[in-house]
Amino acid sequence: MADLYPSIAQCAVVATAFKVLLFPAYKSTDFEVHRNWLAITNSLPLKEWYYEKTSEWTLDYPPFFAYFEWTLSQLAKLVDPVMLRVYNLEYDSWQTIYFQRTTVIASEFVLLYALHLFIKSSPLALKRPSHAAALSIFLSPGLLIIDHVHFQYNGFLYGLLILSLVLARKKSTVLISGLLFAALLCLKHIYLYLAPAYFVFLLRSYCLGPKSIFHIKFGNAIKLGTGIIAIFGAAFGPFAYWQQIPQLLSRLFPFSRGLCHAYWAPNVWAIYSFTDRVMIYVAPRLGLTVNHDAVNSVTRGLVGDTAFAVLPEITPRTTFVLTLLFQVIPLVKLFFDPTWDTFIGAVTLCGYASFLFGWHVHEKAILLVIIPFSLIALKDRRYLGVFRPLAVAGHVSLFPLLFTAAEFPIKTVYTIFWLVLFLLAFDRLAPASNRSRIFLLDRFSLLYIAISIPLILYTSLLHGILFGKTLEFLPLMFTSSYSAVGVVGSWLGFLVVYFTS
Repeated sequence: MADLYPSIAQCAVVATAFKVLLFPAYKSTDFEVHRNWLAITNSLPLKEWYYEKTSEWTLDYPPFFAYFEWTLSQLAKLVDPVMLRVYNLEYDSWQTIYFQRTTVIASEFVLLYALHLFIKSSPLALKRPSHAAALSIFLSPGLLIIDHVHFQYNGFLYGLLILSLVLARKKSTVLISGLLFAALLCLKHIYLYLAPAYFVFLLRSYCLGPKSIFHIKFGNAIKLGTGIIAIFGAAFGPFAYWQQIPQLLSRLFPFSRGLCHAYWAPNVWAIYSFTDRVMIYVAPRLGLTVNHDAVNSVTRGLVGDTAFAVLPEITPRTTFVLTLLFQVIPLVKLFFDPTWDTFIGAVTLCGYASFLFGWHVHEKAILLVIIPFSLIALKDRRYLGVFRPLAVAGHVSLFPLLFTAAEFPIKTVYTIFWLVLFLLAFDRLAPASNRSRIFLLDRFSLLYIAISIPLILYTSLLHGILFGKTLEFLPLMFTSSYSAVGVVGSWLGFLVVYFTS
């Protein structure tokens, strides 16, 4: 690995220096969310953590993440004890800001190690492509925007996911991979969307014989089951003892929220919502009924009551059925072909399905697709052809998270530089496929990427010049709808590639 330049460690040093410069940058309400969780876990006994509601930002992550916050709070006491007072809402001293941002950087060492292991475990012929993919993940604009400006701990969590995926590469570490994923579920429950792929892969490759599905490896099944029970027992056991599981689950799964977030995540429902907006003007000519109560509901999902003016309403059951259906389809292939590449493909498609069809999906969840896909994006040029529109759409869709003028050059220049650098590098490194490429998808990718530049210019600059502060939702709608087309197009393309590989 000595000839791989720049090394991932060298990039980490430079990236860390850049992230430190972003300490004074804009921070979202998520900063106060995590400060409040530091205060809750440090100031209150364990049995009160999921009942405390002084702040509107109540603890709504699984217990292992709460334990993680408690660990950080032990260090926070040495920096600024005032940040650990539950009633000290919106507290953001410079010591608090620097401490919390430093913890995000420090926690990313998990991601750094996971990517190092990914490169190390790759076959010799794939070292360079794997190295490029690892650098693209570590330097991801998505992680920079969400973690180091907006503020979250996704680098740490996705580091654990990648580590689990890499450990699944060898038969000797498949058990550890499964147990690590179980621990990840106890840190952030969004990864439940990927659990079906893990279940099928572990069942087929670890618990059943390679030649016959009727040959059950009882020893392996017992080890895996016992390990998972122990992990979930450590996380949820105390709350089960105190009979608090219903309260905990009500925090983790607040189904009162609407179908779409205030800013539509770029998925099928964004296209559905955009179509509904258009149908408002077309419906009278077609003789269709318009729900006038929903006409002005352009920020649907913010307060939990999603309403459509013309198109039929979507229920949580509908989203659940569609998500499950489009997850099961790739799992069939995984069951009969439990190789590592098929497993990563199935994980990616499970991420796609949950993002495209899920209920109240946040735009940040696109990383659930981009990051696992990055591990196999350079398998051949067909995979890369599908990955391109996803990379552009996924990262452009995150731009509305940073809406202040000071952060505009950071998000645009950095993201465009990343896209140009890595997509060109990927283009040189991806080998030719032994199957024919998808002509329409190639043309779609080129046209789609070309449209992104005028879109960014309009939504970030021209709209404000032309309309001032009126029609503020229009740039969000354009960004979301444009990104949704890219994500849906890449999903359809990857389904073809996945089933024909």
